Amino acid sequence: MKRTLKKSLKWIIILGIISTAGYLGYTKFFKGNEAAELPPEPMQVISFPVTEETLTSSIQVKGRSQYQQETLVYAPFASKVTAWKVENGAQVKKGDVLFTLDQSLLRNEIATAEAANRKTKLEAELNAFVSQQEDESAAPAGTEAERLKALAAQEAARLNDELNQVNAEIQAKELADKKAKLNTAVYHAPENGIFLYDSSTERPQTVTDNQYIGKIVDLNKLEFIAQVGEQDIFRIKQGMKVQVKMTAMKDLILNGEVTEVSKFATTTTGQNTAGQIPQFEVVISLQPDEHLIGGLSLSGDIETSRKEKAVVVSSIAVVHEGDLAYVMLDKGNGQYERTEIKVGMETTEKTEVLSGLKAGDTVVLQ
Repeated sequence: MKRTLKKSLKWIIILGIISTAGYLGYTKFFKGNEAAELPPEPMQVISFPVTEETLTSSIQVKGRSQYQQETLVYAPFASKVTAWKVENGAQVKKGDVLFTLDQSLLRNEIATAEAANRKTKLEAELNAFVSQQEDESAAPAGTEAERLKALAAQEAARLNDELNQVNAEIQAKELADKKAKLNTAVYHAPENGIFLYDSSTERPQTVTDNQYIGKIVDLNKLEFIAQVGEQDIFRIKQGMKVQVKMTAMKDLILNGEVTEVSKFATTTTGQNTAGQIPQFEVVISLQPDEHLIGGLSLSGDIETSRKEKAVVVSSIAVVHEGDLAYVMLDKGNGQYERTEIKVGMETTEKTEVLSGLKAGDTVVLQ
């Protein structure tokens, strides 16, 4: 009985193996033929329309904002500061008092100089009177030696008078300068604007002669100072329009205009390069804005050229072969034709087509 059961199981396993092998063979043969008979999938293409639009070309620049008009304030003379009349960042009008300096030392110097000048003048008058008396009372010179001696004495007196006159003029000028400085002891704002202290010397108690105190700036007149490389400088001209963005406020767009293009290069040390990289300064005027102050990081797009009603196509679809350029024109019904075109203005995104295409055509990238 056991022998019969084992024999039956053996045949069942053999039949199972045969059935599985047959099924796998059938699937591979017939399914493979069915896949081979399926039509090939159509080639994927990307279409680009040919349009008529305004095409612009621009140069990107970076730099900082600075006040277009800055009036620097210096201490008129060395002295103690008796009073400060302005706060940092305060609005001032022309003529407002900014600070007052102690006048006592300068007044003493003026009084001393006036006394010295008066003394010098009196001494000169006395010397002139004595010389005149000596000339009138002197006996006529007899010998040649005596005449020469008298002539030398007269010439020495004349030169001494001239020297005294020069010294008097110098002293008079120094006295006039001191008096002029005295008039600036109460220092008035020379311009309208915002007063900004020098950060290192804000409100000093004493000042030295011609010490820098701060500056008065006009917040309504700012400019964008950008640096441009030699490959772009010749494309930039005065009067070109600029769209300006602030690094701190990327959504804010300001309008600007190129007002000055430097003719002289400055050099900066380039990374991963040998030698110096020449940079040229471009000055861009900025429209007033409440968020705009000096020292901000700015970027701008200088519009170097503009073409109205230009026939354009995506630059990706244009193929260049040497001096030739062509596109694959969609003729409809899945038919594409190589078409040579004449290229005009080119940007990173758009290419102007001077001939070979018209607005409404479609080109493809296969």
